[in-house]
Amino acid sequence: MLFPNYLYRIDIMKGRENMSKVRTRFAPSPTGKMHVGNLRTALYAYLIAKHEGGDFVLRIEDTDQERYVDGALDIIYNTMKGTGLLHDEGPEKDGGYGPYVQSERQAQGIYLEYAKQLVEKGEAYYCFCSKDRLESLRTTVKGPEADGDDNGKEIIKYDKHCLHLSKEEIEKNLAEKVPYVIRQNIPLDGKTTFDDVIFGEISVDNEELDDMILIKSDGYPTYNFANVVDDHLMEISHVVRGNEYLSSTPKYTRLYQAFGWDEPVYVHLPLITNEEHKKLSKRSGHSSFEDLLDQGFISEAIVNFVALLGWSAPNNKEIMSLDELVEVFDYRHVNKSPAVFDMVKLRWMNGEYLKNMEEEKFFNLALPYIKEVISKDLDIKRIAELVKTRIETFLDIKDKIDFFEELPDYDIQMFTHKKMKTNSENSLLVLNDLLPRFEALDDYSEAAIEETIISYIKEKEIKNGQGLWPVRTAVSGKQSTPGGAYEIMSILGKEESLRRIRIAIEKLSF
Repeated sequence: MLFPNYLYRIDIMKGRENMSKVRTRFAPSPTGKMHVGNLRTALYAYLIAKHEGGDFVLRIEDTDQERYVDGALDIIYNTMKGTGLLHDEGPEKDGGYGPYVQSERQAQGIYLEYAKQLVEKGEAYYCFCSKDRLESLRTTVKGPEADGDDNGKEIIKYDKHCLHLSKEEIEKNLAEKVPYVIRQNIPLDGKTTFDDVIFGEISVDNEELDDMILIKSDGYPTYNFANVVDDHLMEISHVVRGNEYLSSTPKYTRLYQAFGWDEPVYVHLPLITNEEHKKLSKRSGHSSFEDLLDQGFISEAIVNFVALLGWSAPNNKEIMSLDELVEVFDYRHVNKSPAVFDMVKLRWMNGEYLKNMEEEKFFNLALPYIKEVISKDLDIKRIAELVKTRIETFLDIKDKIDFFEELPDYDIQMFTHKKMKTNSENSLLVLNDLLPRFEALDDYSEAAIEETIISYIKEKEIKNGQGLWPVRTAVSGKQSTPGGAYEIMSILGKEESLRRIRIAIEKLSF
């Protein structure tokens, strides 16, 4: 199948866009976690609608009962709420186009009714073929890049056998309740052409298309057929979905033509790959919205990052709120090349959000992570303040603050720092000099500790680092910490910080 790389046809697309109010939809299936690709589809559909002052519709596509996962509906609703992608219409917000759950629509007989209309027009037909007969049609096809060792892909391409049944044979089979499906009747000659905003005009030879099933033997519609019927009845103007659906779109086009309906504007989004340019899979550990939350990312940063997977703002601005995205988003500028999920960039972006977060909000979000590490009676709020600008995700907190709970077993080589001009010998001297001064303090506040150390540095005429590095190393046992010697000592308290300094003196004395 060939997808020509034609330019976007503004004249045709603009004509469609001006026909009616912009209405987009997000139509997830309740089959598990919210994949990043699905989240981007929802986000782009939301941004298109809101940028144009239109409606964003949530529709639940649950016709594939075998793939239904308990709890998946809650995941969908929680994700939409957590990301701020609030729908104007949906299962609990009827805007006059309901029901918004496909199984409920199926129960009303909507899909069978429209399938029968196509049968009457000769655009679809009843198929009574058994599984054995369908299996006999299985063939192997090879892609354009297949080599001699490639076994290709097995498919079943239907041979239109039941299209030629007489009216009497069909009525007899229906009366005897012979299991059947209803298939789309696609012509064997000619081409089917459609336009996509991102990929331009695409033409496909009809002989490459299969007579896809519209109504399954259990009476449920297939995903593709239900999509077309629902999008038309709900007056969806723009259909946003991944480019894996490009190969199915000619069949959608044939259905719209068969019904005599106007097609929506198609916006097929590029593939999302990992850093190795392979399809982002569930095994990556960060392929879903829930995975990312579990890894300590916040929803605002995730939404911002996902918006840039295939699109960029006109001024190349990267940190944007949802409202700012609505203001500047233009789906015509989505790139057709695969988008790379850059974890380094997401971590950076999340860190920027955390740095700029209101203090109280940050504390409330960070508190569970801090409590996983700290059980002692310490100033948790102060610890949160120190760590706020030094992490990229909430999971980073543990490694940043674990020394508050327990002094790690460290190597005295840490006291040697060329830039600070410190080593084991002068560090031991500094700690021995400062220990009695700390012991004499009645006021063990951060300010008092700072004044004690700074006064000592001035008195001895040494560099700041020569006085501060040994103390911070002694009380933390770590190469880097959120906060310096004064902050750490005041949080630990007099007894614990002096205990740690004595341990350091002992280590350095051997």
